[in-house]
Amino acid sequence: MHTAFPKIAFATISLAAAGAVWIGINASSPDNRQSINPFANEAHAAEKAVIIPTPRIDASEKGARATAIFAGGCFWGVEGVFAHTKGVISAVSGYHGGTKRSAAYKLVSAGMTGHAEAVRVVYDPDVVSYGQLMQIFFSVVADPTMLNAQGPDRGKHYRSALVPMNDAQARAARAYLAQLGEGKYWKRPIVTKVEAYKAFYPAESYHQDFMHKNPRNAYIVRWDKPKLANLKQHFPGLYRAKPVR
Repeated sequence: MHTAFPKIAFATISLAAAGAVWIGINASSPDNRQSINPFANEAHAAEKAVIIPTPRIDASEKGARATAIFAGGCFWGVEGVFAHTKGVISAVSGYHGGTKRSAAYKLVSAGMTGHAEAVRVVYDPDVVSYGQLMQIFFSVVADPTMLNAQGPDRGKHYRSALVPMNDAQARAARAYLAQLGEGKYWKRPIVTKVEAYKAFYPAESYHQDFMHKNPRNAYIVRWDKPKLANLKQHFPGLYRAKPVR
């Protein structure tokens, strides 16, 4: 019995360890983000907001609407925050950087398409400027120092990127990244890139408005609701309770 016990214990511990590893992988796997974790609740540690100054150079845009694209990890949270931002007319989850043929969730999640999970934001520049959207993005949505990763997710399709849609946005985006780098608001260097626009492909319908439709989803509770709470707390003048649909 004494000689058998260590083997049994070792096997039990190994099985438990393997299960823990599997749970960790399963929790961050793109195909399992919708799984419900009964232990997820509002008390989970939130991602910290990094409140940064407004851009010194903003895009001067006129008209009733303008469009910009932001890639910042899982598009559920990016869309959810911008949907609650005043002046935003629509926020659509989708894919940017690859081909139309490869713009499908399972293919993008494999990390071989060149796409990034991204959100196309249409907004009224008289209410919220491109610079303010960038400030919100880097303050409460995406960590610009994480390379090909955000939160628990890893892979090039989770990279952070600014995708300007015109020259004014491009100038503002490059200037803001330089400004943030000089300010050293993060301990690590900024790796977010400005990507040239190629084409944006809306994601599957079940991804759209995901945070609003699935408020108790474990991933949403752990990783995305804190971002929304930070928007409300730190940008009260630009927060709206009812999201755009």
